[in-house]
Amino acid sequence: MLANQVNPVNPNVLLRTLPDLGKNVLLHMASDPALIGLPSGVSAEEAAAQFDQLQRKLVPLWRLIESFNQEEQTIVVVPSMSVDKTATGSETQGYEERFLFLLLLLAQPRARMIYVTSQAIHPSVIEYYLDLLSGVIPSHALRRLTLLSPYDDSDRPLSLKLLERPRLLERIEAGILNKDRAHLICYNTTFLERNLALRLGIPLYGADPLHLAFGTKSGCRQLFARAGINHPLGFDNLTSIDDVVSALVQMHAKRPSMTHAIVKLNEGVSGEGNATIDLSNLSEPASAAIAGRVRGMRFEHGKVNFDEYAARLRARGGVVEERVGVGASEVRSPSVQLRITPLGKVELLSTHDQMLGGPTGQTYLGCIFPADPAYAVAITRDAARVGELLRDAGVIGRFAIDFVVTRAHDSASWETYAIEINLRKGGTTHPFLTLQFLTGGIYDPESATFIAPNGHKKFLVASDHLESPKYKGFTPDDLFDLVVRRGLHFGQVRQSGVVFHMLSALGSHGRLGLTAVGNSPEEAQSIFDKAKRVLDEEARFDEL
Repeated sequence: MLANQVNPVNPNVLLRTLPDLGKNVLLHMASDPALIGLPSGVSAEEAAAQFDQLQRKLVPLWRLIESFNQEEQTIVVVPSMSVDKTATGSETQGYEERFLFLLLLLAQPRARMIYVTSQAIHPSVIEYYLDLLSGVIPSHALRRLTLLSPYDDSDRPLSLKLLERPRLLERIEAGILNKDRAHLICYNTTFLERNLALRLGIPLYGADPLHLAFGTKSGCRQLFARAGINHPLGFDNLTSIDDVVSALVQMHAKRPSMTHAIVKLNEGVSGEGNATIDLSNLSEPASAAIAGRVRGMRFEHGKVNFDEYAARLRARGGVVEERVGVGASEVRSPSVQLRITPLGKVELLSTHDQMLGGPTGQTYLGCIFPADPAYAVAITRDAARVGELLRDAGVIGRFAIDFVVTRAHDSASWETYAIEINLRKGGTTHPFLTLQFLTGGIYDPESATFIAPNGHKKFLVASDHLESPKYKGFTPDDLFDLVVRRGLHFGQVRQSGVVFHMLSALGSHGRLGLTAVGNSPEEAQSIFDKAKRVLDEEARFDEL
């Protein structure tokens, strides 16, 4: 079976990938991270068996959803980010609110939703999203929405905060009218989210934590090799700096023209676990020379030093691979979104061109949808092959595969490289679903186009990183006021305009996100640029 081709997840390694859980949690809950939050006496084997049985409920539920039958259902949203990502408590709240687009599911007249965040959400933000609903009275939708919070501003995963609070779990459970017609949605799935599903007694729409190895950088490279798709020269399952040096010596011997390489921690998110090594102008390819370059590697997360990074590599493992595209006339970073349904169907959902930044250009900032048709079909074809392998291994849920595509100045064709698998929701998930829920359109992977029911093609530009210290002066109500005054609000008639997200990060970080929807790539970009210009103009006006 495919599962035997990739190293299984080590629960102790998984524990180290989570933000600070707190010693008290481990002492009074369980020493095994796979059992955190579960009643005492439950074994890891029993928990896994209970989860398997619970997940079987997704099959009839999914058939009900696909039949468009307006039966009552409850969607429990816990946008917990149980990932190795640096974020303060207020930033975490912003990411948790990034999935408020799911409120648009309340357009289904008998759908109920329980949405949980670490801190309470500003009422105006909820009104903003409900006003986007088409064909539904906002007050009717509001009656079917329950908002809950543990009022915990720590940067720990939201799922852990809930597992620590049995009374809050009881309130969530009390809001689920029929557990056979309910499911849990999270940002990603670790044992924390799995155990939350077990505590609530409802299935989780996401990958079983036992499949997490497929989403590690080492697991990705092994899957790409098994699928037979192009990916960078490199080595996986490295656990020390010496391993990195040894791998680079072999890579340089095989490809002397290689000038840059990237080390990636297995569970890094948004490029934060990456480090770039400059191998240009080596006097000799000896291990001593390469070791010196490794010690001088440049970290994508600027606050990490060499010793800290080496310790993380020992704890989590990682890969090293050639940085492709160096010297190419054009380099782009598209991605493909897919999902595997509980019925075992691989669905190709969308393609995006990612906007990257950061110290070495590996930090996700935003995206453009759809990706350039010149290579969108090719990367979709490769992604489908990986999706089939994951389906055969029993994986379900949404995921994305990132690529790098390059083109020489004298070539009309693009060369594609699969880079990594994000076995979770990601930065391209919420813009696309926002567009889909607002317009009711469908993406055609054969033509790389999105068509709304009115026959118009739709395009978007989105970012999570519109930020300026001057934006701290805005409240959500201020933002909504200027959106209406300056003609930016999303309009249902033309189905274009701006939808904001991450608004809770305004006051503390001067940061917000937006999705700009247009009827052409140029219009979407123009709307995005106008929104940024208006924000800057209004912020300067407030300073006068």
